Amino acid sequence: MGIDPAQLHILRYPDPALRRKAAPIDTVDEAVRAVARRMIELMHEAEGVGLAAPQVGVPWRLFVTQPPEDVRDHEPFGPGRVYINPALDIVSKELEVREEGCLSLPNIRVDVRRPSAVTITAQDLEGRTFSETRDDLMARVWQHEFDHLNGVLIIDRMSPMDRIARRKDIRDLERASRQ
Repeated sequence: MGIDPAQLHILRYPDPALRRKAAPIDTVDEAVRAVARRMIELMHEAEGVGLAAPQVGVPWRLFVTQPPEDVRDHEPFGPGRVYINPALDIVSKELEVREEGCLSLPNIRVDVRRPSAVTITAQDLEGRTFSETRDDLMARVWQHEFDHLNGVLIIDRMSPMDRIARRKDIRDLERASRQ
C-alpha cells in the first residue's frame, strides 16, 4: 500500500483529495490498523470528534470518531472508534439542523440539515462486522464523516445564507492553498 502513517496530516480545503470518492478496503491488515491509529492521534491533536481517511490523503472507506461520552476530565481522549467500509441506513425521517465544523475547513461553522437517527454497519480493526444505531451527536458525526468518503464537504450542504456569510472564509482557504 505504500503509506507511511507518520507522514499523514490533515488536509485543508481545497485539496483535491477531499473531493475524491474513497475505495473499499479489501483486507483489514496491519497497514490499515497503523493508518487508523495515526488518524486517531491526528483527530485528538486537532481536538476533533471525527476524521475520515480522505482528510489525510488516503482514499479508503475508513473513518475514526471520538464519542463525546469517552471524553473525561482526567483523560481527555479515549481510544477512539474505527469504522471500516461503513454503510449508513436512515432510521428517522425527521431532519434536524445543527451547526457543524470540519477539521479540513478550519474556522468555518455552518448549519447542516441531517436525519436525526441512523444505523451504521462497518468493520472494526479485526475485520469483524458490527452495527449500531444512534440518535445523538454521534449519528451526525457518522453522517459527516461518511460524506467525506464520498467527496462531500459541509460547504456543499450549507444554506445559501451560510454560503454568502462564509464566502470570505472559503476564499481565504483557497488563497492560502496557493501560497
